[in-house]
Amino acid sequence: MATVKVDKNNFKSDVLDASEPVVVDFWAEWCGPCKMIGPSLEEISTELAGKVKITKLNIDENPELAAQFGVRSIPTLMIFKGGEVADIKVGALPKTALSHWIGGNV
Repeated sequence: MATVKVDKNNFKSDVLDASEPVVVDFWAEWCGPCKMIGPSLEEISTELAGKVKITKLNIDENPELAAQFGVRSIPTLMIFKGGEVADIKVGALPKTALSHWIGGNV
């Protein structure tokens, strides 16, 4: 399963109302570290299919959601469980660290 693009139109249904844990990657097109972790998130999405949903939210296209969740630096990754933020990581991490963090939260 590939990462899912979320925005203000589907954030509630795809993230807040999801039955499984959801990772939201707050990113922007111009952000080098964001682009660096993108392929790792795609791989983790496939490896953990059925256990967690990994989504990407472009902060330039959805500034109100970035502000609502207090995103001040990108990449910011948030894990949502039951519509609530369960954990947050800020900054680019290697795939092993991302896998460990996500796996420990699902």
